[in-house]
Amino acid sequence: MALTYSSMLPLGTKMPSFELKNVLDESMFDSSVLSNGKNSIIMVICNHCPYVIHYHDEIVRLWRDFGKEINFVAISSNDINNYPQDGPEEMKNLFNDLKLNFPYLFDDNQSVAKSLMAECTPEFYLFDKISTLIYRGRLDSSSPGKDVKVTGEDLRKAIQLALNNEGLNEIQKPSMGCNIKWK
Repeated sequence: MALTYSSMLPLGTKMPSFELKNVLDESMFDSSVLSNGKNSIIMVICNHCPYVIHYHDEIVRLWRDFGKEINFVAISSNDINNYPQDGPEEMKNLFNDLKLNFPYLFDDNQSVAKSLMAECTPEFYLFDKISTLIYRGRLDSSSPGKDVKVTGEDLRKAIQLALNNEGLNEIQKPSMGCNIKWK
C-alpha cells in the first residue's frame, strides 16, 4: 500500500459524462440519470484498501441518512489483473454484505478515475443539482490505526450545506488512502 493524497479536482468542474457497468445488476449505468434535480455523491473506492474498509460503516450510515435526498454512486477503477479482489464479482459481494444497493460501477478502462483526477481510494466528490463540483476530498480526519472516531464530519457538513442551499464548505482537505492501481 502506498499512502497517496487526492489531487483535489477544481471546484466548479462539471461532472464527467460516463457509462459504466453496475456490478450489482449487470446493467449499464449512464451518468445522465444523475441529472434528476438532486445533489450527487460519487465515491471512488475499491474492495481491498484498508482506508476504504475503515469507512464501510460510515458509508452505510451516509447512504441511510441521505440516500433519499442525494444520488449515491460508487466507482472502482483498480486494475483487476493485478488486484483480482477488486473485480466485479467481489464488488457485488461486498455491497451485498454491506446491504448497499446504490450503483457500484466498474471503471475497467479507468477513464472516469482519470476524468475525476482520482489518485487514491477513497475519494469523495459532491456535485450540486446542476452537476457542478462543490466538494471533493476526505470523509473526515480519521484513518486506520489513528485514535480518531469515524464521523464523516467533512462530507456531512458539505452535504448539509448543499441541501440547505448554503454554499460551499470553505475548508476542504484532501482524502488519503491507497493509490489507484493503474494499468
